[in-house]
Amino acid sequence: MGVAFRRLMIVASNDINEPTLLSLRQQGHEIDAFAVGTHLVTCQAQPALGCVYKLVSCGGKPRIKISQEVEKITVPGLKHAYRLYNSAGCPVVDLLQSADEPPPTPGTRILCRHPFQETKRAYVTPSSVQPLHTCVWDGDFTEEYAPPFLPLATLRSFVMEQVVTLREDHMRPINPTPYKVSVSSELYEKLHTIWLAESPIPDID
Repeated sequence: MGVAFRRLMIVASNDINEPTLLSLRQQGHEIDAFAVGTHLVTCQAQPALGCVYKLVSCGGKPRIKISQEVEKITVPGLKHAYRLYNSAGCPVVDLLQSADEPPPTPGTRILCRHPFQETKRAYVTPSSVQPLHTCVWDGDFTEEYAPPFLPLATLRSFVMEQVVTLREDHMRPINPTPYKVSVSSELYEKLHTIWLAESPIPDID
């Protein structure tokens, strides 16, 4: 029996991962499908996801976790998050504010600060602002997010629409530019006031 080779599909397998896919795309290939197994079900860079619950507010009072490692210190209090876009429609920075602050407005110059490094700061005048923080669960699903849930295809389309707005240097696989997440001046002051107040002062003999 003859085999119609022109109708056959080329399928590649054997530890297919993102670097392999990127390399094949750059070199050019005629592969029809990739059989991704191991790297689909297990993230080789982090096979286990460590989760820690960190309280930021208790009884309406802001709380903070103190650590000698700055990256482990939490930003206290209830917060809202906003994505600031430039005139080209690209996201510039995500901004955290205290929940009682008025939201940022397009066309208004905003001081965005690094949460812990005083000299790292920048002014941003956004062309548009996208709220990122919404309440999904408050003892039960909120009305907007109650079942039935959106189809996976709809969610995927939304994610892809967000991804294409990012600058290419944020998305490159090797040495990508870190995307910035900043805090407002008011939240910065609250953070450092609570940080100093809760940090113990040692006695030196």
